[in-house]
Amino acid sequence: MKRFKLTLEYDGTGYVGWQVQPNGPSIQGTLAGALEALLGERVAVEAAGRTDSGVHALGQVACFSTARELPLKAYWMGLNAHLPPDIAVVAAEEVPLDFDPRRWSRGKRYRYRVSNRRSRSPLRRHTHWELFMPLDVEAMRAGAQHLLGRHDFSAFRAADCEAAHAVREVRALDVEGRAGDEITFTVNGTAFLKHMVRNLVGTLVEVGRGKRPPAWVGEVLAGRDRTRAGITAPAHGLSLLEVFYGEGPHPHGADADEA
Repeated sequence: MKRFKLTLEYDGTGYVGWQVQPNGPSIQGTLAGALEALLGERVAVEAAGRTDSGVHALGQVACFSTARELPLKAYWMGLNAHLPPDIAVVAAEEVPLDFDPRRWSRGKRYRYRVSNRRSRSPLRRHTHWELFMPLDVEAMRAGAQHLLGRHDFSAFRAADCEAAHAVREVRALDVEGRAGDEITFTVNGTAFLKHMVRNLVGTLVEVGRGKRPPAWVGEVLAGRDRTRAGITAPAHGLSLLEVFYGEGPHPHGADADEA
């Protein structure tokens, strides 16, 4: 028996998310089907994080175990021949049999993109949140500083989030770009609560619109009340960029997350 780690890119537009669900195609189900076609057997497929419907990935990590003996390139080039155009394996490697893509993770990096043009863009409709009012990038950057570090992020978790606790560490939150063009929010953290990144962005956009001062972000964080924060930014602006790993399982385990 061998275990393999796959790095995936995908356009999440046409999927119900990573996890298999009864109401439509999923990334997990599509990948499992492609692996079955390649291997001639059904295998369990796990991921580093469960992305929501419409969320994209440039560096999702998935893994599976098999007794089949195939050259490593078969899990890259061969598997891509069985996948649709909106999902691709970009790297494959053999890992220890006890490798767990979620529990061994040391952190993740996400990017959220906003299109801030005065008119809509047909080319950005599936990849950006389109906001036509001017946004103050410097104010959002100042607001983001209040979110750095280890905190209780209860104010930014989804109502149906099942995580045992809301303490997370945001290592970096960079706001780049300029009003009237593309603005990107890049977040690096140990783990994320359900909808956490999208709720952070929705809150910072309130600051960017001039409706709230930057210091308000810190007040929302301290209040731990979801109703005081901004709206949940649309899923399609979000991409999972990278999953970070160290040697062996994370010493404190890892919390399940959904973006």
